[in-house]
Amino acid sequence: MIGFERKGEGAIIRLDQPERMNALTEPMMEALDAAVDAAVASGARAIMLTGAGRAFCAGGTLSEPLPDDAGRILETHINPLLLKLADLPIPLIAAVNGPAIGAGASIALAADMILMSRSAFLSYAFAQVGLAPDGGASWLLPRTLGWHRAMSLMMTGDRIDAEQAVTWGLAWKAVDPEALTGEAEALLERLSTGPTLAYAAVRRTARAALDLGFAQALDVEREAQTDAGRTADFKEGASAFLARRPAQFTGR
Repeated sequence: MIGFERKGEGAIIRLDQPERMNALTEPMMEALDAAVDAAVASGARAIMLTGAGRAFCAGGTLSEPLPDDAGRILETHINPLLLKLADLPIPLIAAVNGPAIGAGASIALAADMILMSRSAFLSYAFAQVGLAPDGGASWLLPRTLGWHRAMSLMMTGDRIDAEQAVTWGLAWKAVDPEALTGEAEALLERLSTGPTLAYAAVRRTARAALDLGFAQALDVEREAQTDAGRTADFKEGASAFLARRPAQFTGR
């Protein structure tokens, strides 16, 4: 259901129900939540999230009888998972290997860096089954795309291919399908051997700034810089810069 492996200083988490296009059942989300905890507890310094088979994640499941409260699973599973991903102390990479639909697309966009296979697409097709957007899509898409593009995607459910996602700022890179794993693992190695506490500060300050005024954001940066300046990684980074040698960061 969920694959987990350590890869050097990083961790790879794989949604692994390819026969169901890695759809988000409750057991799948519970296992994903546990895998994220396991990655952090194991000392991983970055996480790569991907899917098994031809899909990244087909989103939530629909089956008869339909639930009386379609929002319950958001409260019990999806929202806590998205908050956990937002609060990670380490970088999160999404290697989107195939379709990412509905809440699956929302989970992909929770990552800090998104690589998409050219065979993949994103689709926020909530309204097409009579539902509202979830997984933070209504919060993130307008901030990323602007009002009209976000509304168009959420109302039509149209697919956004990898190249369009990069052009619109929804992904970092579009790569050939056969190159996705290699590129994503190379990025995982790069981030998992980098200045981990500085990356945590980048995540924390950037997310805070989304809801702050400019003066408040400057205050948050000042506090983060004080903390970063006390780390061993800063001392190593500065020493390496002055000595014109590659830095050897330890994440401390």
